[in-house]
Amino acid sequence: MLAGLVLTLSNISKSYGGRTLFEDLNLTVNYDDRLGLVGPNGAGKSTLFKIILGHEEADSGDIARQRGFTVGFLPQESAPVGNETVLQVALGQVELEGDDHHYTSDGSDVPKAKRILKGLAFRETDFDRPARELSGGWVMRAHLARLLVQEPDLLMLDEPTNHLDLETLLWFQEYLKDYPGGILLISHDREFLNQLVTGIIEIRSSQLFDYTGNYDNYLEQKAAREGQQLAAYKNQQREIARLQEFADRFRAKASKAAQAQSKLKQIERMEKVDAPEAEAATVEFDFPQPQSSGQRVATLRGVDFAYGENVIYRGLEYQVEKGERTVLVGPNGAGKSTLLKLLAGVLTPQAGRLDLGLRAKIGYFSQYRSEMLKDHHTVMEEAFDTPRLMKETDVRAVLGCFLFRGDDAHKRVKVLSGGEKSRLGLVKLLLDPPNFLLMDEPTTHLDMSSIDALVGALKKYTGTLIFISHDVYFIKALATKVLHVNAGRITPYAGGYDYFLEKTRSGSARAALTAKLHNGRPPETSGKQTASMR
Repeated sequence: MLAGLVLTLSNISKSYGGRTLFEDLNLTVNYDDRLGLVGPNGAGKSTLFKIILGHEEADSGDIARQRGFTVGFLPQESAPVGNETVLQVALGQVELEGDDHHYTSDGSDVPKAKRILKGLAFRETDFDRPARELSGGWVMRAHLARLLVQEPDLLMLDEPTNHLDLETLLWFQEYLKDYPGGILLISHDREFLNQLVTGIIEIRSSQLFDYTGNYDNYLEQKAAREGQQLAAYKNQQREIARLQEFADRFRAKASKAAQAQSKLKQIERMEKVDAPEAEAATVEFDFPQPQSSGQRVATLRGVDFAYGENVIYRGLEYQVEKGERTVLVGPNGAGKSTLLKLLAGVLTPQAGRLDLGLRAKIGYFSQYRSEMLKDHHTVMEEAFDTPRLMKETDVRAVLGCFLFRGDDAHKRVKVLSGGEKSRLGLVKLLLDPPNFLLMDEPTTHLDMSSIDALVGALKKYTGTLIFISHDVYFIKALATKVLHVNAGRITPYAGGYDYFLEKTRSGSARAALTAKLHNGRPPETSGKQTASMR
């Protein structure tokens, strides 16, 4: 592992079709830096990554790398695999015909690779599975394991938490704190940035601005910097107005014409202070509230559910009350998504039943967004495809909150990215909200402004909400109740996420998620299971 300065970008400029992304951008990265790269959509974050990686060339400028410098990159989507097993991917034993992804690990890191794979929630039975059998999210985890095994001098990660559950994210977060190299990452997860980075790099207005500390520190420093800039701008504008007034008043008077001209030249010579760039307005919207449900929204009675021989629940009893905002937490594979699907009626139990309360109307937001949308519709047609009549101005306002602006409204659903489909699914729910909303990882692929818009909407939502999320900021903003799910048992906590952590008295958030919570004894796998309030 190298030490000292490993990467320097000097006077980097890049334009696309007449639009300037960067102009004379400078950046230095040291071997122990932990840097978060932030900026609005389209600012050029991913393009900067490509330039550093050599996948694109800058229009001008230089990149200097320390001799022997190694870099590992995790893209946001579509890391490739061939015929190798999960363990072979983690070991870097990848050969892709016709591709430049070739890794040559000698296999000496097998124990380390297995330990990292387990941390990323793979089971030992997965190690010898062909990676191509896995979903895209699990393939990304295998490639993430490869990078952690190889330990390059600089880790470059583009939205690395998108495909992780909460428990795995917390493991990954702790692992990176001790990573023996530099980290440069793009992330929309505030808490992840707060826990990990020691500096924020913001791309804005074709320039790069650096801040020390984590994301919260960045917000404070940015506000202070913009306040100082605004004060300087206003002072200068007042001075310019004073000089201009003198020039306008006396330029026609022979005795003072020279002084008037001097004032105009003084204005010309000034190094102008730019006004702070206006941030995109935080859009708040009032969406139609759902019809009120009865006090008892849904009840699971004596539910048994298994996938083949894999028993998830036996004799499960659970009751949902009106107005609750509940987050499901627990280890990977504990049954959180299964519980959500049972409550949504998406899964049918082998025994027992789901009873819905008076006027309960279910809305289920799946991890698999394409299931909720029609490919042949445009974005606007899909947004209007709800039973509720809406004004076009209201529909466009909500679409704008989730980054569908102008001609984007006329795109066909079939050409949308995963993130765009995710945002469109949220638009539909917010335009015609049910009174019982079940959401599985709603923040995946959303940027910070979209997450804020969603948080704002759900805070005003008068229905009942149960959700799963790996975004701690989102959880803390919304959850008023926690339901811990583990090995077929559910344990409610009548408070938010911090209350849950306090009550479990665990040394870490991850330990709290994996705790048995039943007097230290492993839970039984059979018998009646009833949620008890803590």
